[in-house]
Parts: sequence; C-alpha cells; structure tokens
Amino acid sequence: MTTTLTDTEKRDGKQDSGQYGIGDTGSLEYADETSTRQATICVVGLGYVGLPLAVGFAQAEYRVLGYDIDESTVEKLQQGVDTTGDLEDDVIQDGDISYTNNASAISQSDYIIITVPTPIDEDDRPDMSYVESAARTVGSKMTAGTTVILESTVYPGSTRSVLVPALEEASGLTAGEGFFVGYSPERATPGDSEHGLEDVVKVVGASNDSVLQDIAKLYEAVVDAGIHRAPSIEAAEACKVVENAQRDLNIAFANELTRVLEQLNIDPAAVFEAASTKWNFHDYRPGLVGGHCIPVDPYFLAYRSAQEGYDPKLIRTSREVNESMPSYVAELTIKALNRCGKTLRDSRVLVLGLSYKPDVGDIRSSKVVNVIDALEEYEVDVEGYDPLADDDVIRDAFGIDVQDSLSFDGFDAVMLATPHSAFDSVDLEEMATALEANPALIDVTGALEERDAADAGFVYRRL
Repeated sequence: MTTTLTDTEKRDGKQDSGQYGIGDTGSLEYADETSTRQATICVVGLGYVGLPLAVGFAQAEYRVLGYDIDESTVEKLQQGVDTTGDLEDDVIQDGDISYTNNASAISQSDYIIITVPTPIDEDDRPDMSYVESAARTVGSKMTAGTTVILESTVYPGSTRSVLVPALEEASGLTAGEGFFVGYSPERATPGDSEHGLEDVVKVVGASNDSVLQDIAKLYEAVVDAGIHRAPSIEAAEACKVVENAQRDLNIAFANELTRVLEQLNIDPAAVFEAASTKWNFHDYRPGLVGGHCIPVDPYFLAYRSAQEGYDPKLIRTSREVNESMPSYVAELTIKALNRCGKTLRDSRVLVLGLSYKPDVGDIRSSKVVNVIDALEEYEVDVEGYDPLADDDVIRDAFGIDVQDSLSFDGFDAVMLATPHSAFDSVDLEEMATALEANPALIDVTGALEERDAADAGFVYRRL
C-alpha cells in the first residue's frame, strides 16, 4: 500500500524520509524500498563517471538506461565492450540495462543523473556548455515528477543558476513543483580498484529535506561506504572543488619546496623523508599535476569567488606553481644531459609512461606532453613508450614517435615520467648498457632509488 505525497509536501520538505516513484497514473507516490526498485534510472553521459554508475544501479536491480550522444561509445557498449577500461566487459550488460543515443528514451525515466564533462576554456573559466546542452535535452524529454541529479563537477551555485533554468525552459515545468533536483559530486578515481563507486562516501544535496532523503536512499543501493547529506546543494557542489583545490595546494607547496631546496643545494627527497617522521606532517611529494580533476577544479572555485568580489590568491598561485612544473622537469633533463657531456640538438630522450597517472592508459590531461614540448624547444629528439596507452592516440596527441616494444638502443637519456607497474621489472644496469655512453636518468616521481641508478652508471635527477 502506498501513501500519496503531494507536490506541495515534497516541495516544502514536510516528508522526512522515503522514496518517490512514478505511479501508474503519473502521480508522485511514497513507496518502500522494494517498490522503489521498480523505478527507472537514466544516466546521461557514459564516460568514466557515468558508466560505472549505470552498471552499479543495474547490478542493484534497477532498470537502467544509459544515454550518450557518441554513437561509437553506444555501439561498443551495446556489444558488451567496456569503453572506460575500469570495468570488466562481462558487467557492461549485467542486469536490466540498455544503452542508447536516442534521447526519447529519457522520457521513460523516474531519475535522471547527468554526468557530462565540465572542462575549462583557454582563459581558465568553467565551460558549462555540456551541462546546459544535457539539461536542454533532458528537459525536452522528461515527464512531470522526474528527479534530476547533477554529478558533473561545477562551481557552487551552478545547479540552481545553470541546470535548473535550462531544464525549466526546455520542459515548461517548474523546479520544485513539476520536477525535482539534487546534486551529488562524482568522486571517481580511474584505475583505482580500491576506491570504486561502492567504496567512497557519497555526498548528496537537494533543494529540501524530502528530496534529499529520496536521493540519499537511491544512492544507498549502490554505495556501501555511506551517504553524507549536505545541508544544501551549494555545500555539496563546493565540497568537490574544495577537495581537489586542497590537493592542488599541497602538491604546489611540495613543488615549490623542491625548487627552493635545489637552490640551497639540499636534497629535497632527504628533507621530505626527514620531515615525514613527525606524526602530523602531511606527506605530499612533488610531481606533475595532470588528470581531469586536480588541475581543473580549483579554477571553478576561483571563478565563483571572483564573481563575488574576492580574488583567491593562494588558489591561483598554487595553479601557477603546478603549471610551471613541466618546464622545470625539462630544465632538469637539460642539465642532466649537459652534465653527461651531450649536445642537446644531437640528444635523444626516451620517455617512459605518457598517461597522467600510473597504471592508467588515459593520456588526456597528461602534463607529460608539456614536458616533451619544452624539450623539443631545445631541439632534443624525444620518443615515447607506454604499454597502456594507445600508440596511435599518443602519436596524434603528442606529435612524437612511439615504440611498439621497449628498446633503449641509441638513446642518451631515459625519463621515467609515469611509473607504471609494468616498468618495475626493468633492470637499470641492462638499461644503462643498452643506452649511449654516459646516460642520464630523469625520475620525475622519485620512484627509483638514487643509489641504484648511480651504481648502474646513470647521471640521476628527480624532483
């Protein structure tokens, strides 16, 4: 038996908990957990965030529609092929799940979760065009009573100021009456099997408590780690950009310390090792800051802050420091080649690992390309090898030759840029023997032991 919950009750937040589905007559109903499983969920955007979410809900016995505008992506998913590399092919069609690029399917949904990209433009401002476009598509197809949840990373206030107006204009419905909205920041970590959808606390926010409890109950079906109910949509939006702005700032501090200590002729690695012996030292290490989140999200927070008249100088400075690191890595490489007695225009450098993080084949947003660009300004010949990334994609994106199989012959230096576990088996002495005389080894992340590199005959440099 179900108890009818009026639009007014849901809008005003008078109902504290429970789930809402669409009844046979299209009215909003308060339902128990079992009947909620009859709800249909549509995930809009089937990238590294949306696809695991769609599969997770299907495995939790919901009916799921996966929608994406990319025909190639949809075709592969329909064939049972994982397009993200983070899932097994055999789970892509596990449960009542279907994939489509036909937007009319959206009208069948009770819940619509939007997981489209939110990049920054060339002026480091948030590009909300994907969210606006998705909202217009969703709004033109959704039916009255639908709940729309945004998961894309946005600046605080975006759900109300960008998503809702686009939904209202396209649907002719009013938020809080004809449809309901919430926000839940994605916390996906590609390539990290220990921190998947079910393992990370889910933050949710909504316009009132009834919708908040509804959305929280929905996510509880797929998240084992628990649900954190934020007091507002804006708090939920802000938490995501704050998380990554904090990491960006801490890494920037480690990067700047490294450059300061180098100027003082003090080994940065030795300093970090000593400092980390104190219980309250936050052990961040220097490195390139690439990927889809950390180099981008601070700009969302800075943009929104500036709109309100406050320039967040520390956040902007952290971005400047981290964006300068590819040039610094290139300078370390040049100095190492000079110490080896190499002529730069005749030098050849092999870069190992071109993706933005270890054991992930995604080269998008990788800062290694910036290092290569800086080296090529000195007329250094650069070649790459990455066992996880697609060679043709690397050639197109980086503009360099790429090895199909690893060979050190004829190179003057090796740069270990992204330390995939596949490189753990490489023998340094065999590497040094295969290289030209007096070789250099640039270890960007400090994954190797300096003594081992020196014993093998390398001029060794690391951040």
